[in-house]
Amino acid sequence: MIFILGGTAFFFGDRETMGPYGRYMTGGFPGMTCPAKVGWFFQELPAFLVPVLLFLTTESNPGLGRYLLGTYCLHYFQRTFIYALLTRGRPMPVSTVISAIIFCSMCGWLQAHYLLHCRQYDETWLMDIRLTAGLLIFLLGMGINIHSDHILRNLRKSGENTYKIPRGGMFEYVSGANFFGEILEWSGYAIATWSLPTFAFAYFTMCSIGPRAYYHHR
Repeated sequence: MIFILGGTAFFFGDRETMGPYGRYMTGGFPGMTCPAKVGWFFQELPAFLVPVLLFLTTESNPGLGRYLLGTYCLHYFQRTFIYALLTRGRPMPVSTVISAIIFCSMCGWLQAHYLLHCRQYDETWLMDIRLTAGLLIFLLGMGINIHSDHILRNLRKSGENTYKIPRGGMFEYVSGANFFGEILEWSGYAIATWSLPTFAFAYFTMCSIGPRAYYHHR
């Protein structure tokens, strides 16, 4: 419920101003900043580390839940140890990084606790179309997200600061292809797991990065 309310508030509160990172990071933003590689690494790390620690240090329910949690961890492993090290983004406000660390820690705990300790899937779920379709949608979204990030990283040569319109891949169809891919990922994750906490997270993601994709299009 917190994610649903927070996502709705984020959506309506983010219509006029964008979060201060990337192309919306201006030189006049107050406060300390850190390199993008450092900021992205530390803010994404809890979303991967918290579920892994919870899995290793607590007794979890047997069955499919722990494997479905692996899809969540797969995304954040890529974002923490690959995307963060490859990014060429502008410096980030430390306040934004700290806020993201808190959010990712809470979200990582909620997703892991639910799938490891609360939800139990019986054997019939292995044959359920929701599991198959959800995992396929998740993998498709992850592929789009990673490929779109690759296109964005290679838009400008070293030292260039001018904005360029990305071309190729899903950018031929949507302006914010990287955001579209991530929304698709978490929609697939929610379908495969079929639970309120995962649907709430997918909803929050759509509400938080959806407006950013809209402003990119404008």
